[in-house]
Amino acid sequence: MKSLVLCLLLAGAFAAPSRKPTFRRGLNKIVGGTDVTPGELPYQLSFQDVSFGFAFHFCGASIYNENWAICAGHCVQGEDMNNPDYLQVVAGEHNRNVDEGNEQTIILSKIIQHEDYNGFTISNDISLLQLSQPLTFNDYVGPIALPEAGHAASGECIVSGWGALFEGGSFPSVLQKVSVSIVFDAECRDAYGQNDLDDSMICAGVPEGGKDSCQGDFGGPLACFDPGSPYLAGIVSWGYGCARPNYPGVYPEVAYFVDWVPANAV
Repeated sequence: MKSLVLCLLLAGAFAAPSRKPTFRRGLNKIVGGTDVTPGELPYQLSFQDVSFGFAFHFCGASIYNENWAICAGHCVQGEDMNNPDYLQVVAGEHNRNVDEGNEQTIILSKIIQHEDYNGFTISNDISLLQLSQPLTFNDYVGPIALPEAGHAASGECIVSGWGALFEGGSFPSVLQKVSVSIVFDAECRDAYGQNDLDDSMICAGVPEGGKDSCQGDFGGPLACFDPGSPYLAGIVSWGYGCARPNYPGVYPEVAYFVDWVPANAV
């Protein structure tokens, strides 16, 4: 029930003419993207609420290891941290409307939200999801690496999810991905305000708009590739609308949390 109420509240906040950080939940999906092929992004999870009697996808998440996933802090705000047996993740998911035989559905056993998470400023927007049983890694299910502490992501990155295809639009059944570029902090602060962006946040998008994460993508991965293999550079968090020109998506920068993750995922 909490998830539905929060979604409605956030949708109302999104409609307000404000430039404050705004959750995209309920309005978001990957904008301007393409279908992912099965197994292409094995670290991507669908985070679902089953308390309504059916599986309701409301956020994304990323596989850290067999027993833990990484998500956004705001995705679990108000949830039962110690007994979240009404929440589940699905690994190996591709088309959410089709059972393709590669899915692994696991109920959560515990949630850890960052102790300094701030729901107003959306600071430290990171959480950990403990799984009630381990994942089995294969060609369709596998972890994503973390960056080194202090590493500054650059270049082209991939953001993915089952979020809205455009602002206020419909949700796709097939996992989507889109390529976005890391935006300099100074440029991002020019868009959102000098005080609305923490040093532990990173921005990504394209100046002309049209490519972005959106509602339903929250908590999912921003994967970058410098210098080579993919790593989790950011977590889909907030932004002004979806794919609007000169308003890149804003993500907690995982390089700031690489000590916090293993210290708590135990």
